[in-house]
Amino acid sequence: MLDVDAGSGDRVALAVLTQYRMATTEQMHLILNPQVRIEQTRRRLAKLRAEGLVDRITLPQRGRTRVWFPTQYGVQVAREWPELRGRRPSKTVSDRTAARLRVGHALTVTETGLAFLQDARRRGELCRPLDWIPEVYHRIGSGEAVIPDALLYYRRSHEGGEGAMLRAFVEVDRATMGPERLAAKLHSYARLHRYMPAPAPGRRQRLADQELLQEKWRRHYPLFPRLLFVLDGTGPAGIQTRITALRATATDPALTSFLREVPHPGGAAGRPAPQRPIRARAAEAWAPVRRGPAPSHYSPSLPPSSSVRPARHSCASSFPRWPLGA
Repeated sequence: MLDVDAGSGDRVALAVLTQYRMATTEQMHLILNPQVRIEQTRRRLAKLRAEGLVDRITLPQRGRTRVWFPTQYGVQVAREWPELRGRRPSKTVSDRTAARLRVGHALTVTETGLAFLQDARRRGELCRPLDWIPEVYHRIGSGEAVIPDALLYYRRSHEGGEGAMLRAFVEVDRATMGPERLAAKLHSYARLHRYMPAPAPGRRQRLADQELLQEKWRRHYPLFPRLLFVLDGTGPAGIQTRITALRATATDPALTSFLREVPHPGGAAGRPAPQRPIRARAAEAWAPVRRGPAPSHYSPSLPPSSSVRPARHSCASSFPRWPLGA
């Protein structure tokens, strides 16, 4: 028989890199197959580079760490695959200069996804590499959109088992914007939560049509995903300042309905470990942005809200149970 799986490892590697935008060699190794030697991952990436599907930049200030990203050709090839069809490819990952300028945030987002992935493996639950989807585009009208840093799918069951599918919009903040701008994202997600596309101009709406009108997010999600903020790039005082700003914004009466129907947005404190600047440190806990009981239609088996404490662990695999809504 033909070896129909020949090249499947290359395909998965290119699909992951196309979806994640950027990753270091170590991150790719841990995402794809941590059981094998890292040399195998290096050879695979070198092969894809020789074929013109991926490229790399080197970070001299990080011990000459290699950071990989898909070329335009690689994106063109991968986006035709069923697992990536319909995704909006990044416009900046295929250029070395743009990749170099974006590398800090992109690697932190990748590291955050890797932490969820490793946590699922450790617990025997389901979160595959392509269940972490950066930069999912959501229109909210007037030419505006909400684009979370990532959308996460996570099933609380083992392979073949039954369990709740958990979803979360994840915002990764590296302290590059002011606390007020970060907190303003709550209003953007509230707009997404209530946004209903206007009917086509001139189209008559019958009563039955009117009853079918609904928020656009319901076309994609049975429940609105939990909103999580991962706070990085600053110390305990900076993290507390950001939590305070989020909580102050959450008292706005305009957000009451949103916060009542969606699991309380929360944040995770994190800070790069000494000597390993691109490895996000794990958070010990999560904290609610707005205190109160969780909506009754979300999974009661998970913490009803998130919590925040200064980071104490030095590797992503130390992340605890993630507070995801159903």
